[in-house]
Amino acid sequence: MTSPLRILPVPLTLAMAIALAGCAGLPDQRLANEALKRGDTALAAQNYQQLADLGYSEAQVGLADIQVDSRDPAQIKQAEATYRAAASVSPRAQARLGRLLVAKPGSTEAEQHEAEGLLKKASAAGEGNTLIPLAMLYLQYPHSFPNVNAQQQISQWRAEGKPEAGLAQVLLYRTQGTYDQHLDEVETICKAALNTTDICYVELATVYQKQAKPEQQAELIKQMQAAHARGTVTAQRVDSVARVLGDASLGKTDEKTAQSLLEGIAPGYPASWVSLAQLLYDFPELGDVDTMMKYLDNGRAADQPRAELLLGKLYYEGKMVPADAKAAEEHFKKAVDREVAADYYLGQIYRRGYLGQVYSQKALDHLLKAARNGQNSADFAIAQLFSQGKGTKPDPLNAYVFSQLAKTQNTPQATELAQTLEAQLPPAQLAEAKRLLKQEQDVRGALSQNTLELHALQEEDGEESL
Repeated sequence: MTSPLRILPVPLTLAMAIALAGCAGLPDQRLANEALKRGDTALAAQNYQQLADLGYSEAQVGLADIQVDSRDPAQIKQAEATYRAAASVSPRAQARLGRLLVAKPGSTEAEQHEAEGLLKKASAAGEGNTLIPLAMLYLQYPHSFPNVNAQQQISQWRAEGKPEAGLAQVLLYRTQGTYDQHLDEVETICKAALNTTDICYVELATVYQKQAKPEQQAELIKQMQAAHARGTVTAQRVDSVARVLGDASLGKTDEKTAQSLLEGIAPGYPASWVSLAQLLYDFPELGDVDTMMKYLDNGRAADQPRAELLLGKLYYEGKMVPADAKAAEEHFKKAVDREVAADYYLGQIYRRGYLGQVYSQKALDHLLKAARNGQNSADFAIAQLFSQGKGTKPDPLNAYVFSQLAKTQNTPQATELAQTLEAQLPPAQLAEAKRLLKQEQDVRGALSQNTLELHALQEEDGEESL
């Protein structure tokens, strides 16, 4: 029997990373901007770095954007410092830093107020995408802003005619779980903002799919394709809409249209190769294993971590290819620190003994990292690890902690396990277990997964890429 497992003390990476667009402005940045548009982040970073070293603040912001998007904890920390260095002269850096602080789990009250000040200052200077993170800040940390009522603030912005105010209202509905009750209003808001805010293509596609309105959906797609052809809608946005069309949780899918959209943009936007592969994974009738591998090879050639994740998942599940735990492990490792689910699947491989034996500590390390970064299913796996005691000594206190956290999955299995483990603990141990639960909740910070998934927080600033 091995020794008890050790719990990692702190979160290892941001619960989320804000996807920020590269910024234009200096003619010398054209090469970096074009490289970023193609998905060649290495070349973009190289060119931004050269300009940043010369003191160009916009290049510093572009470099920091890439660092944030990497999801690498060390690079994100470096990005914060880079934004700070440019914030004294660059409103765009102020907006970026403010948004980064909003997304920072376990942020201090001082950082939350700093974020508010930066976003307000950037907004006054004409920067876009400042009201939405401000609304998120007020919604997530009401204790830090006791004098601010989020709904009243959003209503005031809307009365003042601020362009982002409508999307801030959509954010409120998503956060409160009332989105489906306000579909008509979301449609009205996004129709009015469609020409200036292309994230609304995603929102409208979601609304029409939920409402089962294929005619309106088809007209929206035509409008988006025309805008993309004109260069006013990005390939990233087309990719996002295609993913909506293939999402069965939103209503009746239109996977063939999704495939057509993705095939049209993938050669110039490599991330869409992986979206195509995911679509084929969900709808195998769209292609065979050779087509799947072609999509994934293209994605991997462009250093897309989602490609490694999905290929690992194929080997893990034995779907379309023979099951191979060792091959799955290799691909998941290549996606670690860039895709949260990679840690989850690695943890499951080690917990379940798929490599010939149980590696309990490695399983815990990866599963806990995944759980703290928003992978809810990882908590259930940790609870099983501690309660079953395979490869380690059972730990009823930690089993209780993670079974309670797993209840957010709202699955019968998670609920049953939580109830069973709670009933087994005597009062003294239950009190200690609740203290440990509170401690783990504090570590994770206040960010809710519903808000993390909001498309609008990933909205670009509206500048045209060169």
